[in-house]
Amino acid sequence: MSLLAVQSLTKAFGGVTAIDDLTLSIRAGAIHSIIGPNGAGKTTFFNLVTGIYRPDHGAVSLDGKDITTTPAHGMAALGLSRTFQNLQIFFNMTAAENVQVGMHRHCDHRFLPSMLRLPAIVRRDGELAEKAAELMRFVGLADYIGAESDSMPYGALKRLEIARALAAEPRLLLLDEPAAGLNPAETAEIDALIQKVGETGVTVVLVEHDMKLVMGVSAHILVIDNGHLLAQGTGAEIRDNPDVVAAYLGEEGRNL
Repeated sequence: MSLLAVQSLTKAFGGVTAIDDLTLSIRAGAIHSIIGPNGAGKTTFFNLVTGIYRPDHGAVSLDGKDITTTPAHGMAALGLSRTFQNLQIFFNMTAAENVQVGMHRHCDHRFLPSMLRLPAIVRRDGELAEKAAELMRFVGLADYIGAESDSMPYGALKRLEIARALAAEPRLLLLDEPAAGLNPAETAEIDALIQKVGETGVTVVLVEHDMKLVMGVSAHILVIDNGHLLAQGTGAEIRDNPDVVAAYLGEEGRNL
């Protein structure tokens, strides 16, 4: 069953077409990777799907519902969440507070009860704080539950972003280069975490340049080049595809 589908998606910036008549689908309940050369259109694709950009042409649907014109702030309610290539951490908040930001749609936003700190508000805030702690334990950050976010190492901050994205309770999680800038040990932790998230039933789509990670976690790989879908298939099929080898992997990629 297709959870996410795009049809004839096109986006240009000035004279440069970043996404060019792209059609693809993502089935539910699996880990998918999108790979391709720098400038291929991978992050632009994420931005179109999540409402940050509006396509010039084409359509995006989530579980059969057209979300092409849905603004970015409306995506969480539809079950779509993401992380960003560059860290988007609130460094004036604690680690746990960063996770709780992801729970905004589950909060009671009424002005007077919140201002007066009525018992129901206090009780709900306590429940959300405990859930934030549970998510931090889930992503391997138990030691940082009480920490200030600006004191955390880079690898931990990457996992903190994933915890915040999971706090929205998504059906579809988009991860934009989750292993970028990480050392081998930190990359192995992200690898294990992505698989752990997938085991919960959340559909995961990641953009990533670390081919060892991609080949290890992905049930399905899509290759984008110059805004087009160049190929798709299993890791073995992608590794042996001559067009992918020529455009991106190179001959050394056959050994992954």
